Amino acid sequence: MGETDAFTLLTIVCLAGVTVLTRCLFFLSDKPWTLPHWAQRGLQYAPIAALGAVVFPEVVMSQGEFIHTWQDARLFAVAVGGTWFFYRRGVLGTIVTGMAVYLPLRLGLGW
Repeated sequence: MGETDAFTLLTIVCLAGVTVLTRCLFFLSDKPWTLPHWAQRGLQYAPIAALGAVVFPEVVMSQGEFIHTWQDARLFAVAVGGTWFFYRRGVLGTIVTGMAVYLPLRLGLGW
């Protein structure tokens, strides 16, 4: 086994140990853990904030720069998917309508 293989194996074992430790830390105590009210309230907004932080740059940027043209299939797909979600509140319909707009523009027109 080479030096790189041993380092890779050690890294995997250490990361697994850290993961197990952090996930099991709450089980080590007998008394229940409670978060402060402000933290519980803040965690309600965490999923949408994380989603926005990942999706928004993917829509408005390409190759690390803002897009410079309106001929981008992502813009139209987001507009149609967002409209669907606003009126119907269905996640599956949002994905289907967004992709129904995105794919023909991307594959057909090359946007």
